[in-house]
Amino acid sequence: MIFRSWIAVSLCTLVASPAFADFRHEETTQITGGTVVAMMKIAGAFSKDARQGMDPVTSTVLVKGNRMARINPDRTEITDLDKETITTIDHRKKQYTVETFEQMKQRMEEAQKKAQQQQAKKKPTQPQGGDAQPSKMSFKVNVRNTAVSKRVAGLDTKESILTMELEAADQQSAQTGSLAMTNDMWLAPEIPGYSEVRDFNKRLALKMGMVFGDVFKPSMAAMQAGSGEGMAEMMKEMSKLKGVPVMQVMRIGSTANGVPLPAASEAPLPASNGPAMPSAGDVAKQSATSAIAGRLGGFGGFGRKKKDPAQDQPAPDQSQSGQTATSSQSVLMESSTQLTGFSSAPVDSSQFNVPAGYVQVAAESKSSNH
Repeated sequence: MIFRSWIAVSLCTLVASPAFADFRHEETTQITGGTVVAMMKIAGAFSKDARQGMDPVTSTVLVKGNRMARINPDRTEITDLDKETITTIDHRKKQYTVETFEQMKQRMEEAQKKAQQQQAKKKPTQPQGGDAQPSKMSFKVNVRNTAVSKRVAGLDTKESILTMELEAADQQSAQTGSLAMTNDMWLAPEIPGYSEVRDFNKRLALKMGMVFGDVFKPSMAAMQAGSGEGMAEMMKEMSKLKGVPVMQVMRIGSTANGVPLPAASEAPLPASNGPAMPSAGDVAKQSATSAIAGRLGGFGGFGRKKKDPAQDQPAPDQSQSGQTATSSQSVLMESSTQLTGFSSAPVDSSQFNVPAGYVQVAAESKSSNH
């Protein structure tokens, strides 16, 4: 997910890089709520994979020098910074692909071009003398350290709540929408060896920045004037996060009136007892969310007019205690991630090898070149 990647990059750039060492930990992730759950329940009636999509997934994360592997029973992903490759292994099909960073860049550029061509076909002809105005985008981030503490996986943790909001406004249709993310994090004091994970992610972020810089320029250009100050403010807020996030509950969705999504600890989502379809309002909000997410990656924009949510929806309760999700807030997906099994023991290099007998197949990106 794009927001989760931003968090990892921002956190890692705050940490200095020591000498390389080995490290491993377990990471368990599960989708726990949001309107996507209802959709997956419906799909689960027809697809085994959709049913399994709700099950927790435990991965072993290994770091050894300039290589990181994320291994679970179905899939392994190996990132090699020296070779600038990502190897994806499908254990069910006994197949694997190897894609270079440069090939990933080419795939993204091709996708952007196709999306721009499709968007140009959908847009009506501009009036004479009128040039299309890019959508204005603003980005806000805030970190709030609460006074709450609890034990997680045998560790003493303190709560920090990170909120992000990306708001876009089409200058011609006056259409607006906001993509929001709230991450409820429980941080433990520094765990010996965990810095290897952060340092690897920092090196990956720098490498990706050098390779993909030109790809993201159009999206960054869409940001309103003063985005540089916004990024500086984001780094300032991120510096408030101290320790290792051993448990996180992330929500992604949409909001109105600049109010962030409430954190999971402040407003638990109601239990979903049946495969109810999302309401029309949910669909509209998800469309706005998809439009903004697409804008960031070059996959869409604002092609349809809709009412400003603030016109028809009441302002949500903004108090820090007793928050509840309102009709002006929509949680598309809620997921939880917990870290356990930290170890600085040496990592066997064979863990980064493709199992014998597996067949290499072409990456999807290559098929799009023809």
